Amino acid sequence: MTNSTSPYPPIGDYALISDCHCAALVSKAGSVDWCCMPRFDADSCFGRLLDWDRGGFCAIAPVAAAKEVKRHYVPDTMVLETCFRTADGEARLYDFFAMDGNAKDRDHPEHVRLIEGISGRIEFHVDISPRFDFGEIVPHVREHGDGIYSAIGSNVGLVIRADTRFDVMRDRGLSTLVSVRSGERVRVSICFVPPEQIDDNPALLQPDGKRADTAFEDTCAWWREWMCRVKLPHGPDEQTLRSAIVLKSLSFERTGAIVAAPTTSLPESMGAQRNWDYRFSWVRDSVFTVRALYELGCEREADRFLKFVQRSSAGSAVEMQIMYAVDGKRRLTEVELAWLEGYRGSQPVRIGNFASEQTQLDIYGEILEMAWEWHAKGREIETQYWNFLSDVVNITSVKWQDKDHGIWEFRDEPRHFVHSKAMCWSALDRGIRLAQEKRLPAPLDRWKEARDAVRAAIERDGYDGGRGVFVQAFGNGYLDAALLLLPRTGFIEYDDPRMVRTTDAIRRELDRNGLIDRYDSPDGLPGREGAFVPCTFWLARCLAYQGKTDMAWDYYRRALGCANELGLFSEEYDAAGGRMLGNFPQALTHVSQITARMALEKAKS
Repeated sequence: MTNSTSPYPPIGDYALISDCHCAALVSKAGSVDWCCMPRFDADSCFGRLLDWDRGGFCAIAPVAAAKEVKRHYVPDTMVLETCFRTADGEARLYDFFAMDGNAKDRDHPEHVRLIEGISGRIEFHVDISPRFDFGEIVPHVREHGDGIYSAIGSNVGLVIRADTRFDVMRDRGLSTLVSVRSGERVRVSICFVPPEQIDDNPALLQPDGKRADTAFEDTCAWWREWMCRVKLPHGPDEQTLRSAIVLKSLSFERTGAIVAAPTTSLPESMGAQRNWDYRFSWVRDSVFTVRALYELGCEREADRFLKFVQRSSAGSAVEMQIMYAVDGKRRLTEVELAWLEGYRGSQPVRIGNFASEQTQLDIYGEILEMAWEWHAKGREIETQYWNFLSDVVNITSVKWQDKDHGIWEFRDEPRHFVHSKAMCWSALDRGIRLAQEKRLPAPLDRWKEARDAVRAAIERDGYDGGRGVFVQAFGNGYLDAALLLLPRTGFIEYDDPRMVRTTDAIRRELDRNGLIDRYDSPDGLPGREGAFVPCTFWLARCLAYQGKTDMAWDYYRRALGCANELGLFSEEYDAAGGRMLGNFPQALTHVSQITARMALEKAKS
């Protein structure tokens, strides 16, 4: 267990950069402590986020103590700017993955780091210590001349270009000192290249200092062009714009998949076992994401994810999983990496996710919800798409009676979760309405019978008549914040007295220091997780639609306060300790912020 003098920065000290294929986390101190290339779910090449001594890093930091560090994203981009001020002067550090018009076909992702003098003269340490395969492999580092180096280990290779010469440190990588005055720049880039291509492609080993400057301009232009597509239905709102660009950053351009987060094993409970790999595409979370992007005018991302799900499931509902790798791979075997100490001693570190093998019935409803959105936009439901959708509804008409592991992916015994049942009801209802409105072939009598049976079961076994509230699962009296999503399915109106009472009960009984817990039931795991930030946004949304706008804004602002100064959210938050918990940044939190703000704006009208 790491003690109180742990060198690990708080999770909120990190910033995300991405090229819509892979991602890195850069600390406030200027250190890249997490980077997986060439894609989100690849092995880490810099990973001291999960083991300070073994994980590897790329650090650029002033030699003299910084009197002030400020950072922000270059407006409308994912280009990070960190400004350091010391007694000797001031300089800025830009971090970004190079972007251009060929984002879909990028074979060699490149992280560019630019040091630029502002005033005086500042000297920087530059240390690059790559570690492949989650810290297991210390690569062989070789100098090629003219500030060009390669690092090779196993099937991974990096090409490092710089305006300066490094010392090659045995078992430690590269190290140097550089200084900048006003207007001067020092450029460092780290490019992923398969080892067999490094010696076979001389162009990769040629110096080109201006290339990094051009990449900076091209990358800013790429992000700004994308941001021009985002249309806010309400007035200026920096957080919603930042959330939208974060969601785009977590999309895998080549396939249309959207990852839940770019990290693995950041703990939901410090030092406990609640550490999971989120670098995959959950159907549910991704549907949430594309629906939010639809509302913001980003229809291309929604369309591409729809096709990704159909491809990954072989076009058959029987083959559908709750989650996939970013390339559509299904086998996501969970493995524990025993050699890593974990973030601040939180073990085990896991890659892969056992939840991929679970039954979670709510995804059927999510697929039909997305189809309904497609239909509402005036799109045609083609025969092949309808065959897939009708498969989903047919399976739902039978499987709704089964137990499942629910939206929270409980690892103990399956249950009859009310949220899952309501999503089954939604799948059947949307399927019936699509068939009727589009005059598509369907066994409507059977679907209607199943839909009515689901409603009857929920109202009989998922509702506590004594308290007048819906409950987590049939046969138990626990509350669950997922119940706040029931109106979204169409199962019940926001202002239905039963829903109002359920919302009030969740607000009273799941509130922890102004934020909302996921549930109050035991879950079979040690430790207590933080409050779940998306649930607080869900509560704000419900309260807004119930006309309790002042209370809704209060909860919205509390959840908004869980972001760092860059507008990035984690999954959970320890309000008492004032710290982020869980994988970071978390797509579901950013989605939930967007939808809550939309609800609050609609409540004004």
